[in-house]
Amino acid sequence: MTLVKLGYVAMSIQLANASPSQTMTLAQFNKIKNREAAIDKLERIAVTNLENCLRLLRHNIANDIRFFRFSSKLIPLADHEELKDWKYMRPLKGILQEIGAYIKENPMRVDFHPNHFVLLNSKDKDILNQSIKTLSMHRSILMGMGIPQKHRCVLHIGGGYGDKELALEQFIHNYALVPQALQEMLILENDDTTFHLQDALYVCEKLNVPLVFDYHHHLAYFNNEKWEEDWSRVVNTWEYSPLPIKMHISSPREGKNFRAHADYIDSNMFIDFLSKVKGSVAEIHCMIEAKKKDGALFRLMSDLQAVGEIEIVDGASFIIH
Repeated sequence: MTLVKLGYVAMSIQLANASPSQTMTLAQFNKIKNREAAIDKLERIAVTNLENCLRLLRHNIANDIRFFRFSSKLIPLADHEELKDWKYMRPLKGILQEIGAYIKENPMRVDFHPNHFVLLNSKDKDILNQSIKTLSMHRSILMGMGIPQKHRCVLHIGGGYGDKELALEQFIHNYALVPQALQEMLILENDDTTFHLQDALYVCEKLNVPLVFDYHHHLAYFNNEKWEEDWSRVVNTWEYSPLPIKMHISSPREGKNFRAHADYIDSNMFIDFLSKVKGSVAEIHCMIEAKKKDGALFRLMSDLQAVGEIEIVDGASFIIH
């Protein structure tokens, strides 16, 4: 048997006016003639985002959800080159500490998934340096909350750049240029167009980095369709992590675009996956990547009520026998 805990991404469809991703573009920033006033506005947006993030965490705990992905847009423009003099952590200290205290009082797993502009396998030094700067921002937020940083940031391997094998080796080369404190924060996932499960395993095993298995991505793009043959390798990448193994679950949208995420999770597809991994690990955390966010989680839990091999634990976790 295996304990399964469900989580969702960034924002709720049930909690009104609680976006943690309110933003400000550089063009909007530059339209404000007084730079100090512009920075004040940025700081107000960031504080509001973090306050909404705390509201989301309270909503989650009220519904037994103890696995959550933070928005990477909590602090707009924090990693932008034109605002490198902005000491953005200072005005956010109080709310970050409040979030951290709440997480300590109500233990939960939280993490980040920086956007696709974070490319650690780029040959362009400016892109690599910007990627490292963005990862440093994520680490600063975790540190401000007092959350252990190890294995809290999911990344894709990056672009293929016309030569996939070379791009894989470029990632391994560039990884050595990433500060160790940021290396420890990283986990990698297989993607749906360039680096399939075996590619991701190659890098993760070389660098001793945990692999997040994305089941939907695998169904969209694979080298060996039988992912079960490599499941033990996926599990082994988590051997030295303080966190349970993590995977991503989403369902394809109906129609021609198989790679797009549907609003909800196909429970039969999910059970098919779980039936093949149950018993291989004591606990697995499944991040739902669906358009309906927490609504997709609640519907999935409702669908699972009728499954004979499922024993419901609470509103967001269950045991599969």
